[in-house]
Amino acid sequence: MRLTPDASGVFPIAPTPFNPDGSVDWTSADRLFEFYHDIGSDGITVLGIMGEAPKLEPEESVGLVKRAVAKMGGKPIIVGVSAPGFAAMRSLARQAMDLGAGGVMIAPPPSLRTDDQITGYYAQAVEAIGTDIPFVIQDYPLTLSVVMTPAVIRKIVMDNPSCVMLKHEDWPGLEKISALRKFQAEGSLRPISIVTGNGGLFLDFEMERGADGANTGYAFPELLIDVVRLQKAGQRDAAHDIFDVHLPLMRYEQQQGVGLAVRKYTLAKRGILSHDAQRKPGSALSAAAKAEVDYLLARIAKHDRRAKI
Repeated sequence: MRLTPDASGVFPIAPTPFNPDGSVDWTSADRLFEFYHDIGSDGITVLGIMGEAPKLEPEESVGLVKRAVAKMGGKPIIVGVSAPGFAAMRSLARQAMDLGAGGVMIAPPPSLRTDDQITGYYAQAVEAIGTDIPFVIQDYPLTLSVVMTPAVIRKIVMDNPSCVMLKHEDWPGLEKISALRKFQAEGSLRPISIVTGNGGLFLDFEMERGADGANTGYAFPELLIDVVRLQKAGQRDAAHDIFDVHLPLMRYEQQQGVGLAVRKYTLAKRGILSHDAQRKPGSALSAAAKAEVDYLLARIAKHDRRAKI
């Protein structure tokens, strides 16, 4: 299924499962994609920053796309295709779409500084991959150091009809969502899907500001689905109540350097991944950190049975 501007819901960022020897754990990959499908995800994103995409060989990247398409039952697969050069970006983007992906996600390189450089980069990227491929803008200044104002995002969207989604991951970023929706209400921005990142830390209020859903990772993606569903149903207090239960673990996952290790450790404890390994270079949790995660899980389990591991 191709990604469209009216896409909404939860598109979890899939981590890449590895064996302890650093090889891709294909069995866990299949189980992970089946899990995302079965819990009601609206799609997924593979080869994202938290998917350790730069550590993969080209054939491994293609293999993950194939498995995701096969296991997700026709739901849209977003494929991260960011690369230092446009040749590699085009190659992966075209291969992914030929395999049945729904669209691609493009992050700006950290070297971009001015508004013209940012908008010019996306124009060149679209020219390289082809105007027939739906694409997602990844706005992640905390990691990429590229600051996109609402006006810059509007120009990218309006100049490139194949842009169908914004992955909003600015922090703080609630006012940016409001500004973009105001542009849309005024008629200066065409309709576009806005899904949010930041590990879900602000999803409760992002939905209230006009986000369509989440495009991020968390060891309990069911929680993201709950919050989006409840907010869309107008059940504000219920959404905040279940969100607050998980917030301590979500916060713990957001630690720089060990966040992915926390997420993989929890997914392994849940039986979804066989190992919590990362491909080198990567971090590992100390015994003390694992004990802290276990403590947080026990506290969550008092209110959410899904955390009883």
